Amino acid sequence: MRALRFPTRWAVIEFIGEGKRSTKEIREHLKNEGEELTRSGLYYHLSELKNADIIEVAGYLEEGGGAPEKVWKLKTKKIIIDLLEMEEESDRVVE
Repeated sequence: MRALRFPTRWAVIEFIGEGKRSTKEIREHLKNEGEELTRSGLYYHLSELKNADIIEVAGYLEEGGGAPEKVWKLKTKKIIIDLLEMEEESDRVVE
């Protein structure tokens, strides 16, 4: 749930959709939507989505002599939330 609390991450998920998108494409899309992110800011959001098993690296683009650019795709299209399990977790935090 924490990985989905930012609108930027929802925008990334929607933009990737059924396809694959490079980091550069994602950044340009967000910029066109009015979201100015630094590279490190974008990688933070991508990393959080990856750590939550929502997206994954689908491959790399080799351009020029620099580091290869990551290409992302959705790893999962459906998330099931057990509300009772979440309640138990929040109870543990409060104790």
